[in-house]
Formats: sequence, structure tokens, C-alpha cells
Amino acid sequence: MPTSVVVVTALDRGEPVGLAVGTFLSVSMNPPLVGFLPATTSSSFPRIRQAGAFCANVLTVNQQHVSQAFATSGADKFAGLSWRPAPVTGSPVLEGVAAWIDCRITTLHEAGDHFIVIGEVADLDAAPEETPLVFHRRRYTGAVGPTAA
Repeated sequence: MPTSVVVVTALDRGEPVGLAVGTFLSVSMNPPLVGFLPATTSSSFPRIRQAGAFCANVLTVNQQHVSQAFATSGADKFAGLSWRPAPVTGSPVLEGVAAWIDCRITTLHEAGDHFIVIGEVADLDAAPEETPLVFHRRRYTGAVGPTAA
């Protein structure tokens, strides 16, 4: 199943923290809710949970290196990356992303070896000219728009 490549970021006591997630989804339009599913073994998610807010950064086809950096445990994931605080929560918005969604955590469920995290959307923006990065069949690719049949 193809999935969008999203890096979830937050500020924990003023320090940026983040992780790459394999599952990011739209949950509700009214109220606007999104969700992601981090592993219960994640060392980064407890810090995001503590922050109470996150920014979902939808990566572009040119940001595979960003996905790989945030999927690595123990590294300085923000090394060499530019970011700015999201307008509402202050969570890091990574420069050059296809879209970002600034959220406050509203609900958390434990589901097997993952958590289901629901966030209420506080603000968002997108760069429609950018091609989102997609992960499919163990490799990166770009999202392809609709085509005529």
C-alpha cells in the first residue's frame, strides 16, 4: 500500500524532536482531525506526547534524506536542516515541505505495538507545486496525479 512520507515534529522543553511515520491519515473534517501511528518502542514519541502538540511535515520527492534522518534512532535528526516554528503550537515546520499541518494532541490510544495519536488541526499550509514523497514496495517514489483513462 503506498503511503505518504511524513515527519512528525514537536518542541520538547524548547528542543526540537521528531520522527518519521509510516502511517498518517485524515480522521475528520468537522472538527478537523488527523492521526499518526508511532511504535510504542519509539524513543522520540514520548517527547512529542509530552509536548502535547505536533506538526506533520509532508515531505517532497527531493527530501528522501530527511525521511532517512528522522527514521534513524539516536542521531541529531535536525542537523543541517532549516525549520521555523509553526504559528500556533511552535512545533518545527521543516523548510521546503510539500505541506505542513500544525496540531494539538487530543486523543491517544494504545493499539498493539503502536499508538494511535489524534490531533486537532490548528493551522496548515501547502505548496501545491511540490510533488509529495511516497513510500511503496520498500522504495521511495513521487506521488502521481490523476491521469486520463
